[in-house]
Amino acid sequence: MKDLLILFGGKSGEYEVSEMSAASVLSNIDTDKYNIIKIGITKDGRWFKTDASPEQIKSGEWESMPKQSAFLSPDTSHHGIFVEGKLQNVDVIFPVMHGDYCEDGCIQGLFELSGIPYVGPGVLASAAGMDKSATKLFAAASGVPQAKWYITSPAASEEEIEKIESEFSYPIFVKPCNAGSSLGISKAGNRAELEKAIAEAAKFDSKILCEEYIDGYEVECAVLGNEDTRASVVGQITPSNEFYDYSAKYIDNASGLTIPANIPEETAEKIREYAVTVFKALGCRGMSRVDFFVLRGSGEIKFNEINTLPGFTSISMYPKLWEKSGIPYSELIDKLIEYAEK
Repeated sequence: MKDLLILFGGKSGEYEVSEMSAASVLSNIDTDKYNIIKIGITKDGRWFKTDASPEQIKSGEWESMPKQSAFLSPDTSHHGIFVEGKLQNVDVIFPVMHGDYCEDGCIQGLFELSGIPYVGPGVLASAAGMDKSATKLFAAASGVPQAKWYITSPAASEEEIEKIESEFSYPIFVKPCNAGSSLGISKAGNRAELEKAIAEAAKFDSKILCEEYIDGYEVECAVLGNEDTRASVVGQITPSNEFYDYSAKYIDNASGLTIPANIPEETAEKIREYAVTVFKALGCRGMSRVDFFVLRGSGEIKFNEINTLPGFTSISMYPKLWEKSGIPYSELIDKLIEYAEK
């Protein structure tokens, strides 16, 4: 039986999403195959071993329950985690985490130092996947079409605002470069809204992405594997809000998910091809979810972004896409752990 460390929480704006994802993973994992070690990281960065149930983790109740201080050793001879000073072996780490410090290469660097295999992409792929401008450079170099974009800062001058307006027609989407789960994203319809959107995005990052508005369908494709990469069926999102924001993704459960997407098969096949291209361009391994737009009318495909540690909640697209592709949730967890060890 493998000693599997499930790591959740973290110093991230997506802390609660991680708790929801971890609860789903713990509810679906085959406990006959793994000795589960549950480690939660608080918002202020403290590590604890917990015996909380999935529901207690999902609700955040675990933080007020009895728990033991812990830290992952970067010493490869330890190959494990210290709990109250006592070393406990770890065979594989499954980071069920999202956002800054969790999905951006930071914690992956610690995993690399520890010498313990872990689920998901490595340091460079995670860092590049988290930074939307870096991702777009990789995608462009690989010939994958995408929306027109421009990088600005929280201190954008009037001259720079004018430059943005000369590059784009309203509405303009404004996003923090380094944030996930649609945190800090706004749609600006005029200059006042643009300035407000830049200020909102600045709460999450000092580098801000302005992007042309795409009138199209939001579609997503899950990628799985290392060298033997494969892509899932394509799913389509009908957001419950104006766009697929944090609330639509994780809270109201009212967004429509159509799997497979209501698009021509040749379009879906091209999306799968582009998804694998972006995955390989960044040097990803294990898993990622790659998001696109399909333009209304023309049917053109535009790359949107990659998520190297996608959501694993009960309503998240990544496990749903693989379920529709013939891999149920518990088997998907097994495969991800197998890829971590290859």
